[in-house]
Amino acid sequence: MTDLTTAVPAATGAAEPRPRRRARRLPPSLVVGAVLVGLVALVGLVSLVWTPYALDDTGDGARLAGPSAAHWGGTDRLGRDLLSQLMAGAGNALVVAVASMVVAGVLGVTVGVLAGATRRWVDVTLLSAVDLLIAFPTLLLAMLIVTVRGASLWSAVWAIGISGSAVIARVTRVNVARVLREDYVTAAHAAGTGWWGTVTRHVVPNVWPTLLVQLMLLGGGAVLAEASLSYLGLGAPPPQASWGRLLQEAQSTMLVQPWGAILPGVAIVVTVLGLNLLGDGIRERTDPNLRGDR
Repeated sequence: MTDLTTAVPAATGAAEPRPRRRARRLPPSLVVGAVLVGLVALVGLVSLVWTPYALDDTGDGARLAGPSAAHWGGTDRLGRDLLSQLMAGAGNALVVAVASMVVAGVLGVTVGVLAGATRRWVDVTLLSAVDLLIAFPTLLLAMLIVTVRGASLWSAVWAIGISGSAVIARVTRVNVARVLREDYVTAAHAAGTGWWGTVTRHVVPNVWPTLLVQLMLLGGGAVLAEASLSYLGLGAPPPQASWGRLLQEAQSTMLVQPWGAILPGVAIVVTVLGLNLLGDGIRERTDPNLRGDR
């Protein structure tokens, strides 16, 4: 009887569950950035189906009016509702950001992989072209594209995307060269893996986190660049809404109606900040040197 009573605690102790692994917390910058970008994206999506007023509606003719029950953001010098313009501008800003990221990503990754994973003369030639593109001002490139294609949202996308692809190509090339020196890649080559298999199975998965961070930063720069181009008349033409053009139209009436400049300015800052925080958060989440014991 004594043996049975002493055996029960031993059996019970052996059956105790193992402590659960503590879940890692998301970086605060990732959460805040995702919330800010998500809010801007939500406003942009809502503007596709609804805005308080049509973009060209002058309403009751109240010009340069401050915020009121009828116009929550006030009106511009033509009597148009500023909140409606701001909502529509959110959609266009994110279209430019995402499209520029796609253009820069496709061009930059292609050039970077070719430069880092092929023969040296190809590397030297492509990097020379990349350096030339980096030295070429985005504004001047936009002016050349606008001269050929005309002022439009997509002209701005091509200018920003092509200009940004140079940075993506540089980052890709450096990371590709680093990955190709790893022992497991050498072993894959020895096992008979071809060039394409090495790139798709080993190179791209290992450089993608770094590229995603760079693309998020590029997206924030694209929003700012599009606003600058629209401010200069090289972006989306009316009646398409643009935060940069709202700033340009409000500069002469800032003392009378400051909301016309404050609202688009705040929208640009929030969007750029959100994308930059999102990039920083992704970097903290994926970089083992920064991740720690989260």
